[in-house]
Amino acid sequence: MDSQTALSPHSTQDSSVTGRLKPDSLGVLGILFFVLSAQAPLTGIAGAVPIAVAIGNGAGTPAAYLAAGLVVLLFSIGFVAMGRHVVDAGAFYMYIGKGLGRSTGSGSAGVALLAYCAVQAAMYGLYGATVSGLIQHYADVHVAWWVCTLVTMAVVQVLGAAGIEMGAKVLAVFVLAEFSILTVFALVTFFKGGGPEGLGFGDSFSPRAALQGAPGVALMFAVASMIGFEATAIYGEEAREPRKTVPRATYLAVAVITCFFAFTSWMLISAHGASRATAEAGKALASGDATSFVFAPISAQFGAGAGDALPVLLATSLFAGILAFHNSANRYLFSLGREGLLPHRLTALNRRHSPWAAGIVQTVIAVALVMPFALLGKDPVLTLFSWFSGVAVLGIMLLYFLTSVSVVVFFRRSRADTRTWNTLLAPVLGALGIAGGIWLIIENFTTLIGGDQATAVWLQLTVPAVLVLGLVAARLTGHGRRPEPSGNPHHQGAQS
Repeated sequence: MDSQTALSPHSTQDSSVTGRLKPDSLGVLGILFFVLSAQAPLTGIAGAVPIAVAIGNGAGTPAAYLAAGLVVLLFSIGFVAMGRHVVDAGAFYMYIGKGLGRSTGSGSAGVALLAYCAVQAAMYGLYGATVSGLIQHYADVHVAWWVCTLVTMAVVQVLGAAGIEMGAKVLAVFVLAEFSILTVFALVTFFKGGGPEGLGFGDSFSPRAALQGAPGVALMFAVASMIGFEATAIYGEEAREPRKTVPRATYLAVAVITCFFAFTSWMLISAHGASRATAEAGKALASGDATSFVFAPISAQFGAGAGDALPVLLATSLFAGILAFHNSANRYLFSLGREGLLPHRLTALNRRHSPWAAGIVQTVIAVALVMPFALLGKDPVLTLFSWFSGVAVLGIMLLYFLTSVSVVVFFRRSRADTRTWNTLLAPVLGALGIAGGIWLIIENFTTLIGGDQATAVWLQLTVPAVLVLGLVAARLTGHGRRPEPSGNPHHQGAQS
């Protein structure tokens, strides 16, 4: 049944509303906060930078962030071009389906759900361990990490159902807090002339520095830190003037993320001294607390109070990322329900036009992914966080690659946009860069997950397995052979 005929004139007040997410709810900054929250900036800096410096290319790590940012920017050009013709909460599914066929789109939808649910579950593991440690430190009470996680799942479910505007406001507070302390530290260090060896620009950005050590490992972690910017398109239906807002938010997100990670990592290396940074990062990893590589110079700059605040900000950073990925995943479920790939009940919206049914399903999936690790007594950081982070990064990189190829095919066939740079050259260059990133991830997957080779192989296989299952399901159900749906007014509006 068409979603418009299914609604009564008063359906916007009905808790079982289906069909459309609330339009005109988010501007450029609102979308940007969701994207930056998914990045979890403090988590990315404190978690990835020490490893990239220690076992990657040392003081040349900031150059890896610039290189990753360039690849992401090239991808974004084609991504934005496609976004002008497709506005849908199931961005990857719709984008890939437009160019490579609905069967491939269906398979990619499964990969997207796997990736978003996996990265959220990974964050729950690190979040639970962090909050449990904070409670132990400040209240001298031991609370199991999974208890903290389950309570937070309930809070996230409530905030997700409260509406997209409420989520944006909550995330804005957390993102500004973590961004502020890192940015202020970096700026103060810069204007003071750097650390004991000066700013060391050449030590971090020269070709020699960029290629020293194992640059592939550093690039892998740099790419992993930027995952999540593509969520700009997921909120297209809820954006004001999506054909303007989404492109602006996408390019702004890529620019902010790239500059932030490159500049902050440079100043951290400068604070330690370029010649000593690799050894200091190695010591931090050996101690079992990699965050000390980041937290120590900030505490030295701003005092013990900042040192006490940083673990709390790490927890709020993770919470913001969890909420952002909850909203991304439930909108994917909503979109797939609307397209007929999943039960139609997932399109149910509450009075705030939030996908409450999809949100509940997403929370149930999170519980199903997290609780086996709790029941088996596994370390939430060394297993849950590490394993699922690797799966998520590999899955989303595959989606980036398929989207770039789809952009080229779609515009060559439809001629809807004849700009050569936007629809051919940039997407091809982006696809080549992403393919290189995928190779680096597979080559160094054991390092990425911090596990053994057998575990790495099994985790890697989940991504193509889900893609194939989605393709087969689409073929068996006939979904891949059906024409494009016409019930979603946003599809039509985007094409006009």
